[in-house]
Amino acid sequence: MPMSLIVYVLVVIGADLALIGWEFADTQWQANDLGLASALIAAAVVCIEAIRRLGQPSGVSRDLLSAWWLPIALLLPPIYALLSPFMVGIALYVRGRRTPLYRRVFSAAALSLAGAVTSATFHRIRPTDEHLSLSGAPDWLTRPEVVLTAVACAILFSLVNTGIVAVAAHLAEPEAPLSEVLWDKESLLLDLTETCVGILVAVTCALSPLLLLVALPPVILLQRSLMHQQLQAAARTDPKTGLLNAAAWQREADAELTRAQRAGAAVAVLLIDVDHFKRVNDNHGHLVGDEVLKSLANELRRQVRDSDVVGRFGGEEFTVLLPRTEANEALSIAERLRCGASTLSILVGEIRICVTISIGVAVLGSHGRDLFELLAAADLALYRAKDNGRNQVCLYRGDGATDARP
Repeated sequence: MPMSLIVYVLVVIGADLALIGWEFADTQWQANDLGLASALIAAAVVCIEAIRRLGQPSGVSRDLLSAWWLPIALLLPPIYALLSPFMVGIALYVRGRRTPLYRRVFSAAALSLAGAVTSATFHRIRPTDEHLSLSGAPDWLTRPEVVLTAVACAILFSLVNTGIVAVAAHLAEPEAPLSEVLWDKESLLLDLTETCVGILVAVTCALSPLLLLVALPPVILLQRSLMHQQLQAAARTDPKTGLLNAAAWQREADAELTRAQRAGAAVAVLLIDVDHFKRVNDNHGHLVGDEVLKSLANELRRQVRDSDVVGRFGGEEFTVLLPRTEANEALSIAERLRCGASTLSILVGEIRICVTISIGVAVLGSHGRDLFELLAAADLALYRAKDNGRNQVCLYRGDGATDARP
């Protein structure tokens, strides 16, 4: 772990603990507040246990626990928002997947700081003549500005939490693209879902804490649905690179080939292999090798078009299906990928690694009539590229020979 990351994690945790101490001494504890906080934390623990009993495999990484943290931040003083992630974090550590303790503590500290900022902001923005307690519950239903303010503060919660975590992710992997550190389309949709559920639970709690008994089952069912969707995505994705796995790539490639044959359109297939990848594993270890594969996958995604289908075929092999692409254009794209890979400098800890790739190219019609034949032709072209010295692009020819592009 980089020293800068260690320092950052300690600073975040230290700042959160200092803020907890400050708020703890400054808070006027009330029985109603303690009761509501306990009810929401209990609901979060019940949700964790329910999902655990349903089974939460490693492919699932998102939950709906913000549905409970947001109401705590909006309905109660900041000290409760500061403490609740640690209390729920204990349940996650004991009953959930055993992630490293420092990660669990850092995640709780990030949520704690985000909750405190949200709580303090909401209390300050809301008109002072409206005390934020159960007696003000009708305001949530009769005054739209209260709900709109809560929505804005919920967005603030997500921004602060994501920002804290993004800095840590950047320090851990400085070479990673910013888009991976922040949000993608799927993360935005999930954050929006969590925000909406959290606001609905907050309104429910403002009306009556007893209504939590009504709110809990739908949240668990929504989490189960979310888990199912994540498992479906995980079943299509290679865990090391984030690309389509071999089975999912072949399904999409078959569908694209069928469309192309009906329309009489051109399709090309690229088969890509990392040169001397065994040396990377032997000299630096498989974890470093995995980072190399991940960086190459990111480079491939960056270089190809949105319509192209990129997958990891297995080991150090990648595949790219290029719809509506003739041989000359396929060679140009393959050459661009080769050049991009050769200039890629991958930093893993204090180790900087450079690799090259060889690429075999085959085109529908000229080199095969279906996906199996295209892959076989591209594989022969790939091995010719390796036999010719590697770091090359080769196009398969119908007579069994290949054209090479060094």
